[in-house]
Amino acid sequence: VPRICGVCSTAHHVAAVKALEDVFEVVPPPLALKIRELLMLGQLIQNQATSLFIFTMPDRLGVESIFQAGTAESADAQADRATRALMVRQAGTHLISLAGGQFIHPVKAVIGGVTGGIPRAAADAMRVELESLLPVACDLFDDYWALSLALRERIGTWGDDAPAYYIAGIDACAPNYYGDQLRVLSLEGEMCCVFSPREFHDNLTYRAPDYSYAGQTSYQGHVLRANSLARINMAGCSDIACPGQSYSGPEGMGAVCMGLRADAYLAQFRATFGQPAHALLLYDLARGIELVYALERAITLLSDPLDEGETAVPYIPRDGEGYGLVEAPRGPLIHHYHIENGLVARAEFIIPTVHNMLAIERALRVVAERYITPERVDLELERAVGRVVRAFDPCIACATH
Repeated sequence: VPRICGVCSTAHHVAAVKALEDVFEVVPPPLALKIRELLMLGQLIQNQATSLFIFTMPDRLGVESIFQAGTAESADAQADRATRALMVRQAGTHLISLAGGQFIHPVKAVIGGVTGGIPRAAADAMRVELESLLPVACDLFDDYWALSLALRERIGTWGDDAPAYYIAGIDACAPNYYGDQLRVLSLEGEMCCVFSPREFHDNLTYRAPDYSYAGQTSYQGHVLRANSLARINMAGCSDIACPGQSYSGPEGMGAVCMGLRADAYLAQFRATFGQPAHALLLYDLARGIELVYALERAITLLSDPLDEGETAVPYIPRDGEGYGLVEAPRGPLIHHYHIENGLVARAEFIIPTVHNMLAIERALRVVAERYITPERVDLELERAVGRVVRAFDPCIACATH
């Protein structure tokens, strides 16, 4: 199943194992869950650094690539930025390899746990690498934030800013991308629905349009959005409070425990853009907050003993039906299997991008109405369409499953 997607192979790997564990009624030991969380965090670091600094930074700089110098900077400055961006991205690949056994198509998660722990020396080396790159990532994100504000001034818009409902499969207080429930946030920022993966079709409308191979979901007729902005809008807004934290924030917002630096960025985001924030290009700023959170959280987990204790438990295969949910970088991913006579008789994949399909169409319509008139087609149209696609960072091919 990791071969379903070359980008989110980690998420498919873990979701598949969780689905089979659901069938076999297996509960992995705590150490295995820590290592799986590290695996998911590695994917988040790698993906968000790629999206921010390789895919969308050129939009902010007005260039084709981060390897191309802008008119206002020297070639040395451009090379330095590109080098630092690639170093942060590489740290994510190193963490995936450490926790998953290999970077491309990880193998370490197995039914009942993981194949082994992480030796102390390897965990320490990884932690040192992440600690050294955390300030680098923050410096890059500070530049990205300032460039995003300048882009807004230059083009006169943050893109589609109409309100939407948001969906995510995380524990909203301190995001755990290994969550077990889906949550829907209303237009006003209230948690309006919480349900398990097996209740997916009871709470969401799923349809296959006649003009696309990719499915679409909606909530009570409303456009849904998934991905980074959904998770950041939900941070601290949960039916489950943070341990040791009280709910005293504005407008029902509780304490948020994402990490020292990530919390500071989140507070700045909320103060500037509100909660929930809806403007399209804020997806990218949300990715930056998540990048910092993933680095901080991984550093914390790597400080714990990861080679002491049980890494897997035995299980008895059986027939039945199971669901596996993880929060991939693009949103909630569900694997749903029917096991008959020891074989997977039927399989259903709910891909994160299906939750964004209606929102993508709406955002493209906003772009068309802005740049296409009876008199002319503004050449900004092409760049604006590119910004829409990069904001949602869709996996259209995966969504055809």
